Amino acid sequence: MWQEQVQVTPPYDFDRVLERLAIDPLNTLDLDERYVKVPLRLNGFEPHVITVQATGSKQAPAFTVSGKTGAVKSEALKEVRRIFQWDRELSAIGEHFKSTAIAQIFEEHEGTPLVLDFSLYGSLIKCIIHQQLNMAFAMTLTMRFVKTYGEEVDGVWFHPHPEKSADIPVTELRELQFSGRKAEYITGISAMIASGELDLNKLHDQTDEEIMNELIKIKGIGPWTVQNILLFGLGRPNLFPIADIGIQNALKQHFNLDAKPTKEDMLTYSKEWEPYLSYASLYLWRSIEKRTER
Repeated sequence: MWQEQVQVTPPYDFDRVLERLAIDPLNTLDLDERYVKVPLRLNGFEPHVITVQATGSKQAPAFTVSGKTGAVKSEALKEVRRIFQWDRELSAIGEHFKSTAIAQIFEEHEGTPLVLDFSLYGSLIKCIIHQQLNMAFAMTLTMRFVKTYGEEVDGVWFHPHPEKSADIPVTELRELQFSGRKAEYITGISAMIASGELDLNKLHDQTDEEIMNELIKIKGIGPWTVQNILLFGLGRPNLFPIADIGIQNALKQHFNLDAKPTKEDMLTYSKEWEPYLSYASLYLWRSIEKRTER
């Protein structure tokens, strides 16, 4: 067993992080004890459960990070820092938005970081499942997929290896209520990853444009999916998914519009938010999400 104390530059609101993570039933966390158990595949594919627990406040953020296997401590800490974006100074981003039309939203959600999905492969599979589905059913399908083909370690669920997903018969996924087309996308893309034809690790070193150009060629991956991978898989700071219904609804509510904003409207609004469009997207989503009552 190992533990490491970590301090982060304020503001950083981990309670808001936990509230958003709690939306996904696959996540293992406790809002009152202020911790989340993070499933990480380290040393290749080996599963490790890493606990991240807040010990400080929004204005004095501090954490205890712990795990069972000391040999992976350094790798685990590096990955946890990346996932929770502990090296991104949110104060500068907050300052940028103080003079914008969504300053009120940024003030209300001060210190909310862009937390990433726990695995890049899991992020991609989740995006494919969520395509053109409502949030509740998409989460149900994702949970069925992971609990049927993934593995559970210390009460925490891990996505299956791409090699395993590639061999899932489409008929089995159909029984879980996947469409035939979506089932084929998941097994096909997993096969590309398993064979090395698609190397997800290389994405970390590519530009947004390079990633878009590469992934958009793959059957089952469209612009919306790539943008979400860039946002929640890789943490790129300047993404604004114009086609996202949630962002459209948030803008409609914030600006008291009679109808959802047009593409041209959204482009006009977003000009003053660069180079932090990803944070504008996140805070707009947060503005219409129901807060957890405690």
